[in-house]
Amino acid sequence: MSLIELRVISIVYISAFVPILILIYQHKKNNLEPYWIRIYLFSFFACAVGWEIWFSYGLAFGDSVDIRRSDVLNTFIPMHINWILNSMADAGTISLGGLILSSRLSGYDLSKWSWHSFSILLIWCIAQNLFVEVFLYFDQLSSGKTLSWAPLAPTGPWFNPIIFELNGRGINFQTQLPWLLMTPILYKAAIYFKNNQSL
Repeated sequence: MSLIELRVISIVYISAFVPILILIYQHKKNNLEPYWIRIYLFSFFACAVGWEIWFSYGLAFGDSVDIRRSDVLNTFIPMHINWILNSMADAGTISLGGLILSSRLSGYDLSKWSWHSFSILLIWCIAQNLFVEVFLYFDQLSSGKTLSWAPLAPTGPWFNPIIFELNGRGINFQTQLPWLLMTPILYKAAIYFKNNQSL
C-alpha cells in the first residue's frame, strides 16, 4: 500500500464516520436540534441518488469505481460500500460542516435565505470538491476514465471539458457539476428543515 492510497483510505473513513459520531454524541447530550439530523439524512440521500451511486457503479455510460482505481483501494473501500461512505462524507463533513461554517462566518442562521451565507457555503462546497479531484481521487478521475451520467451530473461523459488545471491536473466540468447543483438544493432544504422542525 502506498502513502497516497493510505491517505485516501484514511480520509474517506474519517470524513464518513467522524461527523456521524459527533451527531450521535451531541444527540445523547441533548445539544443537537432535530433539524440537523434531517439535513444529514436529506443530504445523504440527495448525494447518493444525485451522483454517488451512479459514479460508483458506472450505471449510465461510465466506468465503475473498481475499474477506475487500484486493487488496494478496491480492497479497503469495496465498490458496494463506496457510495455509502462517500454519501456519508457528503452529508456530514461537507453538507453539515459547510452549513455550520457559513452560518458562523456570515452571522446568519438558517431561518431565511442569505446570499452572504450561501456564497460561503458554495465556496466551501466547490473548494472541497477541487481538493477531492486534485489530491484525493485524481487517479479515479484522470483522462481515459469515464464517469457515469447522473441526475446531478446531467451532461454525462459527453460534455466534459477541462475547465482549468490545478497542480498539474485537469479540473473537469462533469466532476464540478454535482456540488454546483447540490449547494442551492442543500441550502434551501436546510432552511426548510430549520423552519419546519415540528413536522
